[in-house]
Amino acid sequence: MRRAAAFFIIAVFSVFISGCGGGSSMSGGAGIVTNQADVPVSMTVTDTPPAGVTVLFFQLGISSASLTSSGGASVSLVSSATNPIPVNVAQLQTDSAFLGSANVPAGTYTSLSVTFAANPQLTIFNASGSTIGSGANACANNTICHLTPPASPSTLTFNTNPFPVTLSANSPLAFKLDIHLDTIIQPDLTVNLAATDGVTISQLPTPSAGAPISALGHLIGTVGGVTSSGFTLQTGDGRSFTIGVNSSTTYSYSSSVCPADNFTCVAMNQIVKVEVSLEPGGTLLAVAVDYVQPATQTVVEGNIVRLTTSGTNTILNLIVQNGPPTPTPNVLPFGGMVTVTVPSTGVTYAIDSDGFTLPSGLTFTSASSLAVGQLVSVVVNGSITTTGGSGGATPFAGPAAIGFSANSITLEPSQITGTIAGINAGQLSFALATLPIFFVPPAANATSAPPWEPVIITVQTTSATAYSGFTPENISGLYVNDYISVKGWVFSTPTGTTSITVAGESLLERPGPTPLF
Repeated sequence: MRRAAAFFIIAVFSVFISGCGGGSSMSGGAGIVTNQADVPVSMTVTDTPPAGVTVLFFQLGISSASLTSSGGASVSLVSSATNPIPVNVAQLQTDSAFLGSANVPAGTYTSLSVTFAANPQLTIFNASGSTIGSGANACANNTICHLTPPASPSTLTFNTNPFPVTLSANSPLAFKLDIHLDTIIQPDLTVNLAATDGVTISQLPTPSAGAPISALGHLIGTVGGVTSSGFTLQTGDGRSFTIGVNSSTTYSYSSSVCPADNFTCVAMNQIVKVEVSLEPGGTLLAVAVDYVQPATQTVVEGNIVRLTTSGTNTILNLIVQNGPPTPTPNVLPFGGMVTVTVPSTGVTYAIDSDGFTLPSGLTFTSASSLAVGQLVSVVVNGSITTTGGSGGATPFAGPAAIGFSANSITLEPSQITGTIAGINAGQLSFALATLPIFFVPPAANATSAPPWEPVIITVQTTSATAYSGFTPENISGLYVNDYISVKGWVFSTPTGTTSITVAGESLLERPGPTPLF
């Protein structure tokens, strides 16, 4: 008998978004096979960026997903109509977010249907030269807007290649469902999921018999019970997963949290990010466990879109990408703007390097290390306040002003998509030209008048940088005008310069279209 595990990759774009993916899961439990005829089916999420669209945040809700057998029977993979599962796909240019697994009877299946919630969450920066959209979904020129556009149709059914598929034992099967924002987002800011080539599906290569489906993506949640062989994880949308560990599982705990940096560090009530794989028997295995924070601490992760000062304090405007596991939307709206006060003293700075050795000379040690475009996680010091009014000054208008003070800031790996403008193979570096709207030069301030010049980013790689889709898979496989996504840490540059330095952890080649700058 053969066993198959199918997973979906639902893809979306933002110009510069990454880090720990937000609340994504599609079924409870570990997906353990309870009958020899049952086949574990898993789901995950990643993204494909659009050309020339500045999307800072995009979140879809998934209400249901099901397979239809050759006999006409429908097999549910997820059913969450009353509480659609939120999928923050804005941070997934180079990552995947695992959605879950379910047991499916072996057999032949002719189609897959996915139902989405009616109104996705969308945050954009509009530099088109005029107002776009209308009514509640209008966005003025040179403005950051947090919108809830209508989306249609509610259900998509895929019944052509790679279908039909046969699920049976010991031969995992995987699918990629790819949503292209450059196609589905319409000029009036509505979302048309049925746009031609807006959502596509393909089958990923099948692993060898008995092998797991590895690197399915990540989950973020709170650790529940811990046993000798694994732990349970509760995600922000209320789903629970049982996750195993083995001798190959890696851990990322700072020495101040747990010097051992191994499974003994995993404890109840910790918030962790877990990369998972699906074992042939249907159980989930932790490939990597990355400590995020204690459950008692409030941490907000977001992209810096504006930097100013007030007295001796530094003021950040962030677009929120992640927050507490069970956020209160009116307090910390994902995709919305918040104002963070960074005192000149008493704040600690760190880099979430996740075991990657950064190139020499790149530091993040004080407020002077902060830069527009960075993804940072901020520990909230005290309470979160809502003062009402505008969340930023011209040209950065936003939602109601929500603010807090920070006592710790950590630099997270960001994701950037652009076109290679030049290569220095001897220095293991290359220049990346990216959309200028989001990467305001560090010397510019919030009142600078657009249009801004394209920003040239220097991407510094190392021998440990991972390449995907290139031939060969090293810097020799890069070519000028290649359209790629980069995951890495953004470092500030001296005042008066317009370049940005990124330490590249991983690179992913993108098929066209190449964006027009």
